Amino acid sequence: MDKKTLPLYFELFTEIGIIQQLSRALLEARLPEGFLQSHFSVLNHLIRVQDGRTPLEIARAFQLPKTTMTHTLSGLEKHGLIEMRPNPNDGRSKCVWLTEQGREFRQESIEKLGLAMSDLSQLIDPKKVENILPTLRELRIYLDENRDK
Repeated sequence: MDKKTLPLYFELFTEIGIIQQLSRALLEARLPEGFLQSHFSVLNHLIRVQDGRTPLEIARAFQLPKTTMTHTLSGLEKHGLIEMRPNPNDGRSKCVWLTEQGREFRQESIEKLGLAMSDLSQLIDPKKVENILPTLRELRIYLDENRDK
């Protein structure tokens, strides 16, 4: 990579990092007390990839230690947003399933973000967002596929 290109990509990741921090604060301000982005992210992940995953699979998806994910999952379970069931393929482990309350919690959280997103849509045309999403997806897929390099 040449000396002009590296700063460009570094700036891209700097902007993504700042956006991540600001979007976390935006979300967490709208979640009920005691809930964090990590809780919402697990619920969102299970809807996106389908529930019934093991805690280890979820931990790997988030690139976290299993103990950290177990702590997050126990909080979700305590609030009735997920339930742990025996793994039908391996009796030694469990699988994580969303409850109806968990699905509703996720949807309500998204709706609470609606006002902030409405304001944002006045600033950034939805067409621009539509146009940038393929590039962001491509970046996410690349990083996901190359996370261990």
